[in-house]
Amino acid sequence: MLVDSSSFHYEAFRLVLAQRGLYLEEAFFRAQLLGLRNDVILTKILGPISPEEIRALADQKEELFRNLIAGRVRPLPGAAQLVRLAQAMGMSQAVVSSTPRQNIQLLLGEMGMRDAFSVLIGEEDVARGKPDPEGFLKAADSLGIPPHMCTVIEDAPEGVQAAKRAGMRCLAVATTRPPHRLRRADLVVPTLEDRRARAFLFIEKLR
Repeated sequence: MLVDSSSFHYEAFRLVLAQRGLYLEEAFFRAQLLGLRNDVILTKILGPISPEEIRALADQKEELFRNLIAGRVRPLPGAAQLVRLAQAMGMSQAVVSSTPRQNIQLLLGEMGMRDAFSVLIGEEDVARGKPDPEGFLKAADSLGIPPHMCTVIEDAPEGVQAAKRAGMRCLAVATTRPPHRLRRADLVVPTLEDRRARAFLFIEKLR
């Protein structure tokens, strides 16, 4: 969990659906759809549509998202410091996202963090999105690290569930969802600046 891009994802979906005469309420998007794959979101909103139409709408949405967020990427408080500390300690790092890899590369590039991550798992790399653990397990396999030795940082209930199903430790950050929705995580913090986050990620792993 490096950036809060939720408002940009919402605006991109809103613009795409507005072309069809549909209004997407932001509160509904944040409560029910945020963090899910594009195909799942579009099917929930539009009902059964062809894979070709889903792909076209998803591609349009992602292009809008990249245009909206370009030049406006800011890491969440404490995120950059934790990433660089992990890198300095020689810890392998991966990004597992429900968005296309192109988005991940854009965000990391704008934050100057691309060199810190040796594995990127995007939407196109897995058949099943979160809460299925496939993405996290694939990342662990690519890193060559057993799942039980991996720690996931998440801000979504679906991501927390996927991490636990993968047999991984999970730190949840209550930036886009209230803490009670993340309670299945091993630790929930308000921001990554919380000193408990650093202890959970580094001190406990060194014992």
